[in-house]
Amino acid sequence: MPPEPTDGTEPIDGTEPPARGHVPVLRREVVDLLAPPLLGPAAGRPAVAVDLTVGLAGHLRALLDATGEPSPTGDRPPISEWTALRHWDPAAPVAAVGIDRDPEALSLAAAALAGWGHAVRLVHATADRLPDVLSALGLAGADAVLADLGVSSLQLDADRRGFSYARDVGLDMRMDATAELDAATVVDTYTVEELTRVLRAYGEERHAARIARRIVEARAAAPLRTTRQLADLVARAYPRGVTTGGHPAKRTFQALRIEVNAELTGLAATMPAALDALRPGGRLVVLAYHSLEDRIVKQSLAAAARADVPDDLPFVPEGHGPRVRLLTRGAARPGPVELTANPRAASARLRAAERLGPSGPTSSGRALAPRTTAPRPVTGVAA
Repeated sequence: MPPEPTDGTEPIDGTEPPARGHVPVLRREVVDLLAPPLLGPAAGRPAVAVDLTVGLAGHLRALLDATGEPSPTGDRPPISEWTALRHWDPAAPVAAVGIDRDPEALSLAAAALAGWGHAVRLVHATADRLPDVLSALGLAGADAVLADLGVSSLQLDADRRGFSYARDVGLDMRMDATAELDAATVVDTYTVEELTRVLRAYGEERHAARIARRIVEARAAAPLRTTRQLADLVARAYPRGVTTGGHPAKRTFQALRIEVNAELTGLAATMPAALDALRPGGRLVVLAYHSLEDRIVKQSLAAAARADVPDDLPFVPEGHGPRVRLLTRGAARPGPVELTANPRAASARLRAAERLGPSGPTSSGRALAPRTTAPRPVTGVAA
């Protein structure tokens, strides 16, 4: 059985979330889904692949190995702020963009992608800045987009980052160490009402109000500065006899991490940005590891796969049909072989969609296409 998560993440099925970038989760499925649009782009332009959460570049390297040719010089990709990007060389056969909010991850990704400096640009930005990044690079859209959500092993395993309650370190939890808001600030400045909202909404913590009151009472005597202080306080705040299926602080730590990094609001903005960036035939793959983020992904893709007209309308006007077709029925999950090699992948859920061709309103505004029922995708991954 996989070890209990110590970063506070509440996985979909109670197992530990995988380490993004360290062992690429569902690597074969990701490559199988994203390689086809990269191997057949329109003439006269490069294929464009974007990894919105490049981490240690495990997925992006696998995708490049399957679709491109490395440079014999072994050059590393440059790292830039999105505001300082230069336009892409239009002669490049493949344009791959790796985005991450963590500068440390970008440095390690550059080393992992040695030999691909001619084809890759690494960008310090959040995923929802995708439109700005593409514009700065002079790219009109993307053929393949990947988002591998959640906290990375790099962040979880570094004591100074303060994600884990298994170590007594400073409360931090910033995925981007240059950001201003950290977990200590949330714990020491939010009101009881604000803390209750965070714990309830982002941790689905049933005892949110009780824990929030205890935090405010404790900090009146002395600020809470370490993960151990907070974890012990939460454990004491739990009613006697209540079992949690793990450490009582796990939901609190998840909630604080999501609040500090604005993960769910960022994801809600990232999904439409990613779908808008796809060229016709382009594909989006998203890996989620807990129910809150997976729900946003599921709802976003489902909405894009429906026509935005009343169900009883017999025709779908041009410009109002589905924007994507779903490539998975439900979510694809790791198989037994992968779980044997990497038990931490058990909570992963992969969802994917393909952008349909463009359509716009006709001059007459009359409906042109009869409503049809789209074929249902097969269980698992469609090629």
